[in-house]
Amino acid sequence: MIYPIVAYGDPVLREKCKPVENSEELQAIIENMWETMQAAHGVGLAAPQIGKAIRVFVVDTSGFVEEGEQDPEGLGDFRQVFINAQIEDSSEEEFAFNEGCLSIPEVRGDVDRPEEITIRYRDAEWNEHVETFNGLKGRVIQHEYDHIEGKLFTDYLSPLRKNMLKKRLGNISAGKINVGYRMRFPKAKRWES
Repeated sequence: MIYPIVAYGDPVLREKCKPVENSEELQAIIENMWETMQAAHGVGLAAPQIGKAIRVFVVDTSGFVEEGEQDPEGLGDFRQVFINAQIEDSSEEEFAFNEGCLSIPEVRGDVDRPEEITIRYRDAEWNEHVETFNGLKGRVIQHEYDHIEGKLFTDYLSPLRKNMLKKRLGNISAGKINVGYRMRFPKAKRWES
């Protein structure tokens, strides 16, 4: 089942998500998240983006690699579920990258994030992992992790940039946007900075 993507302004995107137990329902949600992310041509999707305040996100970085292109970071075959994730460590070194988000379509901005993170999580088979990621893998994981912490990439933008985006963000909240995937817009329109 393809869920509609929750749009900017919906309160669920600002909730700190709760841990989840393994269940058939969780496995069904994960499968639907994969389907939803692929239908929207995303590289990551967190549960709040489908209206569920649980600590689950999926990442598929194959979209960063063109067919026939070299793939030194191994992005083309990186596809992972992160359940009840906790970032345990991050590097002091940061790098900027121009980010976007399925919940905030047609808005992009440069965000500084740590070059490397160490994260503890469970996979879809409920195996626990503690792994270190860097580069674009680490970047996408941090972006999706922020979602389960109630943060958005726009939170990292300068006040001037946020002010410049205010009207566009308001239009997204109000449903005045046309994208190539289903979206769910907030019932009560509200502005966030």
